[in-house]
Order: sequence, then structure tokens, then C-alpha cells
Amino acid sequence: MTRETSNHDLVTRTGLVLHVRPVRVGDEKDLAEFFAHVTPQDLRFRFLASMKEVSHERLSDMTHVDHHQTEHFLAFDQDGQSIVATAMVACDVNLERAEVAISVRADDKHKGVAWELLRYVARYAEAKGVKVLESVENRGNREAIELEREQGFVAVNHPEDPSLVLIRKKLS
Repeated sequence: MTRETSNHDLVTRTGLVLHVRPVRVGDEKDLAEFFAHVTPQDLRFRFLASMKEVSHERLSDMTHVDHHQTEHFLAFDQDGQSIVATAMVACDVNLERAEVAISVRADDKHKGVAWELLRYVARYAEAKGVKVLESVENRGNREAIELEREQGFVAVNHPEDPSLVLIRKKLS
């Protein structure tokens, strides 16, 4: 998938339509607004740290990706106005292993958004030739761990931190 052809519409199990596209440099303001509507617990799970808001530096890093080794997808609502979810994919140098991190707005949880976005990212990674897709999860984030298990990911202890779980899926 190239950047130009990676704009897609996804439909969740609840019928919610998501317009998904790669991040653009000018998306920082919309990302800041998005993260203002993510629960504090989800911010902690996503960034593995206690924070009340995402810094300008971090938002800048999220909008200035190379679109080759790192991609950041934004899922917009049906009107294309508000970000409902984000998915960041970071590949190793050889594009054989990638890590994914997904965040969903608090009021859009339990609508199938994370499920569809994870499926989308797995297909994207597989098309790039990635062999293993991983996610680092806080052990307390049982909902995300279960969602990933339902999609064929396997949970293993994180080798460096017992409070974390490494979720891994082998792609074709």
C-alpha cells in the first residue's frame, strides 16, 4: 500500500463508518483534540506513563513520520471531521517486525473501532512484508489483550518488564 492508495473506509460491527488515512503534518491540532477525549487510563496504557495530556513534542513526532518504516493511521468519523481512533505502526529496519499501538476516543469504545483498526493494520503490515506484528500492553489493559487474542495474537511475558505483556502475531 502506498500513501496515496491507503485511504480506506472501514465499517465496524456496530455499523460505524470510519475513514482511515495516513497522518499528515498538519494533523497535530486534530490529534491534540483527539487525545483530549481519550480516558486517562487509556493514555497511560497507550504511552505506558502517567500523563494528563500529550505534549507538543510527542504530537509533532506522531505527525512527522517517514511513511515507510513508520506509519500513523487516523480513523475519522463518518463526517470526516473528528478523529475517532489512531493506530501507529513502527517497523524494524528490515521491515520484518512491527509494533502497533492503537488509541480510541472514550465515547467510541465498545463499537468495534479497535477491532477493525487492528485488522486493517495487520493487513497493512502483511502487505509491507512484515512477518511479526507486536503490541506492548500494560497487564491491566485486559480489554486490549483479549481483543488481540481474539484476532490470533499470542500473549507472552515482556522480557524486560513484568508489568507488561508482549502480544505477538505471525503474519504470512
